[in-house]
Amino acid sequence: MSLDEKRAVETSTKTVDGAGSDDHESLRAVRHADDELLAQLGYKSEFKREFSLVETIAFAFSIMGVVASVSSTMSFPLVSGGHVGMVFGWLIPSFFVMTIAASLAELTSAMPTSAGLYYFSAKLAPPRWAPLASWITGWANVTGQVALVCSIDFTCAQMIVTALNVGSDGVINLGAGPTFGILLAILFTHGIVCSAATSVLARLNIFYVMVNLGTTIAAIVALLVCSGEQRVSTDTAFTLFENNTGWSNGGWAFILAFTSPMWTLTGYDSAAHISEETSNAARAAPIAILVGVGATASLGWLLFIAASFATASVPLLLGTDLPLPMGQLFLDVLGKRGMLAIWSLIVVVQYVTGAAQGVDASRVVFAFARDNALPGSRWWKRMHPYTRTPVNAVWLVMVLAGICGFLGFSETALSSLAGASVIGLYLSYIVPIFLRITSGRTKLKPGPFTLGKWYLPIGVVAVCWVAFIVVILCFPPEVHPSAATMNYTVVIIMAVFVFAALSWVVSARKWFKGPVKTILEEEKASTGAYDEKKGARVEERSVESH
Repeated sequence: MSLDEKRAVETSTKTVDGAGSDDHESLRAVRHADDELLAQLGYKSEFKREFSLVETIAFAFSIMGVVASVSSTMSFPLVSGGHVGMVFGWLIPSFFVMTIAASLAELTSAMPTSAGLYYFSAKLAPPRWAPLASWITGWANVTGQVALVCSIDFTCAQMIVTALNVGSDGVINLGAGPTFGILLAILFTHGIVCSAATSVLARLNIFYVMVNLGTTIAAIVALLVCSGEQRVSTDTAFTLFENNTGWSNGGWAFILAFTSPMWTLTGYDSAAHISEETSNAARAAPIAILVGVGATASLGWLLFIAASFATASVPLLLGTDLPLPMGQLFLDVLGKRGMLAIWSLIVVVQYVTGAAQGVDASRVVFAFARDNALPGSRWWKRMHPYTRTPVNAVWLVMVLAGICGFLGFSETALSSLAGASVIGLYLSYIVPIFLRITSGRTKLKPGPFTLGKWYLPIGVVAVCWVAFIVVILCFPPEVHPSAATMNYTVVIIMAVFVFAALSWVVSARKWFKGPVKTILEEEKASTGAYDEKKGARVEERSVESH
């Protein structure tokens, strides 16, 4: 690491405390060090750095929306193990996901840029293959991000439909058309929210995390306290295994319960994608990733334990007429009014989760367009002059998510889209981790957070886990699926990769060389990015080629 790089990282790890002019000077120094480090990575600073450590953690935590995500994925462990599926089907994968989070945290600390995963791949791959690795990682991540926006917001629409159904005692039972209309309304409001200035988005995340955390705790307490005589014994809650999948092998059936935490524990790379909007990013972003995943995994496990205790009959929950079994569980335990009260809060959590995911996806689209990797990149990389946020990228995400929403007219297609979004994201996570433990062993210049010698075993575990779980996520939920119940996730994933591969062979390999050094272009039109008081000029620093 060069002397200037060391100074930049050391300065960016200082804690900002106190108030007054000294505090403002310290904050400016930290933000300048962040911008200087970003310049060394090849990019000029275009965002305002308004996210603090707490707000970055809040963003990473809120994007996983633990109580809403558990509510929307509860059917998987109910089918694949019942009580055991809920408790241990969540706990086991959580440990493996932490290895992925730790590996990504190390990479983000070393290279805090909105480009994130595909930038990591470009830096860690052999030079000959760097552009291809970056291209595949970027397309997998963009696809997963956009599909996840659609999945989250469509689930929010389904939750609203559930509330209307319960509130009207079954009189209001909206079909796919009205649900799609609700989805479009949600996407439109999210487009407005996500177009706001960074300072507004940062403050909103404090509200997001309060609603998220408060609702999760309220749900746990309500299920445990109000279940009364319906509450099962500790032995039943932790050890009763019920195989409702149709698969004869109980172990295989239990493994399918892993789908729930894998669908929930996604999007934590968001801390990397907002790192150009974060003060002290090299330190704050990795902390946010680890705290976000750890807190979500822990609270999700406690919520499933509470749900297991409150579940008197797994078959009855699976047989509900409501779109989501968790809605029926709350109705059984809390009654109509209590269910509507807690469900309304869960809808709010799902809504703010979608808003956070919209911000994340827009930053990925902006970064990929900044490197000229998307059709129409010149439009999607534009920054709004007032908010200094990529408003065009925000609305592109919302439009594409709305188009994906047409799959909601088929429950199977929508479920497959959600599965494809998870696989797309995890494949984009694992490519740079795989490169880190192979060709990139000596290439990474560690940031403030580093795994040290443990990066190799942790990375190996992470890669093996994703290779295993991707196969699991492609399996159908039952042993003899029909065309209507088949899991078409693999079809969607293969379609994306065929598109990325063909576009690479036909065109992209001729012009896409990986991340573009925008700071050097800016330098041509100016006397220098920094004066002597602020730091060395960018062209005098050693900037590795992408």
